[in-house]
Amino acid sequence: MENQFSRLVDIIKTLRSPEGCPWDREQNLYSLKNHFIEEAYELVDALDNRDIDNIREELGDLLLHIVIHSVIAEEDGYFNINEVIQEISEKLIRRHPHVFADTKIKNTAEVMKNWEAIKSDEGKKKKSVLDGIPKGLPSVQHSQKLQKRASKKGFDWNSAEDCLKKVDEEYDELKNAIKSGDKSDIQHELGDALFALINLSRFLEIDADEALRNVNKRFTKRFTHIEKSLAEKGCSLEKTSLKEMEALWQEAKKEK
Repeated sequence: MENQFSRLVDIIKTLRSPEGCPWDREQNLYSLKNHFIEEAYELVDALDNRDIDNIREELGDLLLHIVIHSVIAEEDGYFNINEVIQEISEKLIRRHPHVFADTKIKNTAEVMKNWEAIKSDEGKKKKSVLDGIPKGLPSVQHSQKLQKRASKKGFDWNSAEDCLKKVDEEYDELKNAIKSGDKSDIQHELGDALFALINLSRFLEIDADEALRNVNKRFTKRFTHIEKSLAEKGCSLEKTSLKEMEALWQEAKKEK
């Protein structure tokens, strides 16, 4: 394994060399971030589909980004891949004293509590408990992290039922905003309703982002069924009524 990893590092260094690839040479420590995010989501998609071959490939693509960022950082005199590996190794040992030291824990909940305490001791002093949440996170995940942080300090509903009441309240306010026709107010209330639903998902122990990804997959599957069915009949979407499309949609819902 070590030889394969060293080979990958050498390949990337060659690509970055004067005799290497012009595109790779042009990249800097900050130019690849969008590509990295894209690769991360491709891995998530492969995991959702339980596509083992694709999971292996996408893990390789992510590893490529970790190594190329480290190689560029080394060129710039910041750090190298060995320092990256050393730092994460030390962090894992430090945050698992129940494995690598004498700390006693009973369950996963205690593990997480201990992890957060150690993490807090490691970090810089925060002005707010919400500090440190990446602003570049997708909005659903950002909301989840905000709510989780606030919950740890006691700012939370008592039950899922209370959350559901809040969802109903926000839905009513959204309907009133829509009646008013005020776009700014509608956007505000729509955001509140979405935030309340995400909060409810947390109480129900459902990952809101995964739930949304799953419904996107279902929509895609059912809509493509409509397209395929119409194509087999020599019809097009443009020349098909909504009623006919709805019938095909219901047909698609019955398929597993």
